[in-house]
Amino acid sequence: MVNANFSRETLRALADEGNETAMDRLADLADERGDVTELSELLDEGCVRAGEALTRRAVAAGDLLELQRISDAGYERASTELERLLDAPG
Repeated sequence: MVNANFSRETLRALADEGNETAMDRLADLADERGDVTELSELLDEGCVRAGEALTRRAVAAGDLLELQRISDAGYERASTELERLLDAPG
């Protein structure tokens, strides 16, 4: 869980400076809020934790197109999950 003493703005500033832990915390916060837009932005910035959260959500929804988008953004596990779903008997 994210320490309540860390503001989102502080975490964003740290993430903008390249702090991966702060980026992970932002992804955790976005995931808790269900903010898929912010998760997508974080994924585009290279945040693996955002890729994990988005992949988990896409698998649960059976959203193959979203899995492809996540894969294209560089999160390899989304490719694995996409292939698993496509290979599953019908």
